Amino acid sequence: MKAQDIMIKNVICVDMDERLPNIRKLMESHGFHHLPVTEKGKLAGIISDRDLLRLISPFIDSVSEQTRDLDTLNRAAHQVMTRQPITVRADTSIEDIITWFKRVDISCLPVVDEDNTVIGIISWRDLLNHATF
Repeated sequence: MKAQDIMIKNVICVDMDERLPNIRKLMESHGFHHLPVTEKGKLAGIISDRDLLRLISPFIDSVSEQTRDLDTLNRAAHQVMTRQPITVRADTSIEDIITWFKRVDISCLPVVDEDNTVIGIISWRDLLNHATF
């Protein structure tokens, strides 16, 4: 089995200058946990739901909300993304993908082509959904 056999295709990506409110909305409405960030169509980074939880003030939309809390929403994708994420190609074996998940503390791998364009994404959930026991 290869990455192309289990990857999610038609990945929604955001531009480097996309603001956190839109990113948060996209992730919530689609149930995403990871969102690739692109620059001129090429993968530049990735944002996870954990990044958003860490960066966005918990007081947003509450009675305790203050101006400094709203300022956390003013950031752009390039300010919060993980740069140069580990990637795989469509022909990468599932064994190699599992090795990456075990070796590095990551929960998804973008699948890119030779031009570094995102063609898919694989999360640990995708591996579990395709596992045979």
